[in-house]
Amino acid sequence: MQDVARHAGVSVMTVSNVVNDHPHVRAATRQKVLDAIAELGYHVNTTARNLRQGRTGVIGLAVPEIDRPYYGLLASLLIERAAARGYELVIEQTSAERDRELTSVTRSRLRSYDGLILSAVRLHDHDATLLRGEFPLVVLGERSFSEPLDQVVMDNERGGRLATAHLIAQGSRRIGVIGGRLGLAQEIDVSTTRTRGYVAALADAGIALDEDLVRFTELSYEGGREAAARLLTDVEGLDGLFCVTDVAAVGAMRAVRDAGRTVPGDVRVVGFDDVALASHLTPSLTSIAPDHAAMADATIDLLLGRIDGSRGQGDYRTFVGPVELIARESSAS
Repeated sequence: MQDVARHAGVSVMTVSNVVNDHPHVRAATRQKVLDAIAELGYHVNTTARNLRQGRTGVIGLAVPEIDRPYYGLLASLLIERAAARGYELVIEQTSAERDRELTSVTRSRLRSYDGLILSAVRLHDHDATLLRGEFPLVVLGERSFSEPLDQVVMDNERGGRLATAHLIAQGSRRIGVIGGRLGLAQEIDVSTTRTRGYVAALADAGIALDEDLVRFTELSYEGGREAAARLLTDVEGLDGLFCVTDVAAVGAMRAVRDAGRTVPGDVRVVGFDDVALASHLTPSLTSIAPDHAAMADATIDLLLGRIDGSRGQGDYRTFVGPVELIARESSAS
């Protein structure tokens, strides 16, 4: 620990405070110490620390699907951030089932962790009361709850708006939505919130909404392919597709090719999530890119603020991760 202190130019006490996650350390100082720990290969004796503090040293991450690229990337970033703060991260899969999401926050399950990160895709807004309590919990993902919670979300509506505005700017006018849904104002799922951005962009451009262009489907490769195939058959003059996820967009591009048309020559396509595969497709996929790294940082910071007690019980915070459009070949004019 003395070597770390010398390397970082701080006191041994400061290093100890960082290692033990004490809240009253300036962010710049904390980062300097963490960098020194990484450079020197210093290993924290987390077992001894956790025994002293009555903790497990484990954070739970409950996600719908482990094999979906978006969740895989987030999990990787969270594992890295948690490890840098001396925590292990254990992943459990809820399979996007409401009952399993509720099970993940039961008292018996939570005893295994110091805190839980929950990606809730099936819980409703009124379920927020079940997520508030003394146990450290952060809701992470593609949707937000209106009730006070610690949550890290992405700006879905802005993303849908950016995607649609881009297609319009490139010359598309008959734009379908794959995986979209025209829901009520209080609905918070990604299909609905991203479609709101689509509707707003159409209004901005003076284009009338045609509800037949919005097709709800499973947000998978097969779901995207089937929904796009139906749109191509049903809608005359379809020249653009906004897909609620990149995975659905890959299926949609296959449907365009199967119909004897080209991307982007006949139909421009934009996805959402900017998964690693997007830049390697032919044509490469234009996509809305959330700032996954910022979301992972905010998630760990919020959760550890609960674990170490540096924030009061009623001090709930929401971090909205920024999004940007990454233009590639699939939407070229």
